[in-house]
Amino acid sequence: QVHLAETGGGEVQAGGSLTLSCTASGITRHNFDEYVVGWFCQAPGKEREGVSCMSGSGATTYYVDSVKGRFTISKDNVKKPLYLQMNDLKPEDTAMYYCAADLNLSILADHIMGWGSTPPPPINIWGQGTQVTVSS
Repeated sequence: QVHLAETGGGEVQAGGSLTLSCTASGITRHNFDEYVVGWFCQAPGKEREGVSCMSGSGATTYYVDSVKGRFTISKDNVKKPLYLQMNDLKPEDTAMYYCAADLNLSILADHIMGWGSTPPPPINIWGQGTQVTVSS
């Protein structure tokens, strides 16, 4: 069973930067580079929202408009961490950040970007989350 664990959250002032990491373990049936990986966030009292995702090869990335130009997703297929470099942080970025993985790019991208007219199949591989707090 695949497990994901996030680290790197913390409290920063507006305009600051953080780098979140997500480490995968328990990958046996597939190689890590077969997994599509992504980041979601959930602010207090709000629903979970997509932030960014990346294809297994890293060739394709998606970002929601609110983080374009500020956040960068990357991953190391050898050491198996997934990263989210967060620059120019804003108070509205304050949320719990979760990493997720799936073998299907369309499914994860649909969850991130909200493209589909019907809800996509659920994502079953999640981390426990790391808190990011941005003060003004």
